[in-house]
Amino acid sequence: MDIDEQHIGEPGLVVLDVTAADEETVAAVMEGLQRLWATFGVTPVWRVPGEPGVRARVYADIRRHPDHDS
Repeated sequence: MDIDEQHIGEPGLVVLDVTAADEETVAAVMEGLQRLWATFGVTPVWRVPGEPGVRARVYADIRRHPDHDS
């Protein structure tokens, strides 16, 4: 999966790829990240043929807490 420049176009914007043994673990990690930062949703979980585990991606703005507008 390619990273669009708009997702990292300024300081504080990040793209995080998570790899875990199963979908439940990925979901738990993503839920925790959403409590820390304003996130823009999680991509669907996917597998890479021949590689272990499942993967997901989240886009986040680490300058913002999810409970605040700025």
